[in-house]
Amino acid sequence: MADRRTMILEAAARVIARRGVRGLRVEELAEEADVSTALIYYHFKHRTGILRATLEFINDRAERYTRQRDPGAPAVDARGELEQTLLLELQDTPEVRENSTAWGELRASAVFEPELREDLARATLMWVQEVAELLGKVHPMAGAAALAQAAERLTALLEGLSVRWLSGSLPLVHARHLMAEAIDAELARLAG
Repeated sequence: MADRRTMILEAAARVIARRGVRGLRVEELAEEADVSTALIYYHFKHRTGILRATLEFINDRAERYTRQRDPGAPAVDARGELEQTLLLELQDTPEVRENSTAWGELRASAVFEPELREDLARATLMWVQEVAELLGKVHPMAGAAALAQAAERLTALLEGLSVRWLSGSLPLVHARHLMAEAIDAELARLAG
């Protein structure tokens, strides 16, 4: 059974995904998590603390589901690891839908809530660095700047495709196809 803090963060991700950051009310969060508002304030001190912890929670959760490997499946090469990591962000599961939606809501709210910008920038940078490392495994002779730029393009595209898919303006299969083509293009560019 998850601890209370984790239950609150799971509930916060659901509420943010459903109502947006501006719609996050501590009372509603307490009801969703089936805890008292006092317990929420005990763990997170204030609303910004909840938002920061939720951002970290959804990043950790995304890392778990993009790193999941079927124990019986054959090992993947560096390219397969890159593709799997990015394409698993585009899968029709409640957890991925919720995570992607909450991430988008947190990103959009940072426009109006400057206290989130630094945390969001740090989380984005970590994600870009992770993808750059995966690209570097495929093309170890590529320069750091080229890897970072390719990772920046791929992660930005993935966010845009995710928003379009989640909003119903792009079928999931097509979003995944476009992402796979972008991976091919970036790898070809790095190969020079």
